[in-house]
Amino acid sequence: MAIDQREFRNVLGQFATGIAIVTATVDGVRIGSTISSFNSVSLDPPLVLFSIANKALSLTQWKAAKALAIFILGEHQTELSNRFARAGGDKWSGLDDTLTSNGSPFLPGAIAHFECSPYATYAGGDHEIFVCEVTRFASAGAKAPLIFHAGKYCHLKPADAMQAPSDVDVWLHGW
Repeated sequence: MAIDQREFRNVLGQFATGIAIVTATVDGVRIGSTISSFNSVSLDPPLVLFSIANKALSLTQWKAAKALAIFILGEHQTELSNRFARAGGDKWSGLDDTLTSNGSPFLPGAIAHFECSPYATYAGGDHEIFVCEVTRFASAGAKAPLIFHAGKYCHLKPADAMQAPSDVDVWLHGW
């Protein structure tokens, strides 16, 4: 059975995701890309993953990165998300050249960030999957995340927030 790629993408879009930007410095050049494929993998060791399209102009650089940083965007950062989602151009215009402790470019205003080292990469169809070991992390506290759903940015409504599940569900829900 042939799958219509556009329809498949539309149905995948029903799964709401957070938005993040991954950064690295490779051979003295800062690279960065908006991702919605960020996910936790393991607590021991602390592993996360993201994917980059095989067509990405910077894929070779991502594969060569020795250190990375992943920034979870807040709902106030749609412009930054759009900037780093575009291929080419000067994504870094107007941003200072501050680095994280592992040498990756720092993005101000994120609600959390993870400093990582490469752990493994896997072919994933039209994407490359990067698994990274977290070496350091920080959070700005409980801030509203930037959410992407059905092809649009969305906001959470704090009044609609529900209580976290009981300890019985801790492994199912990841709390």
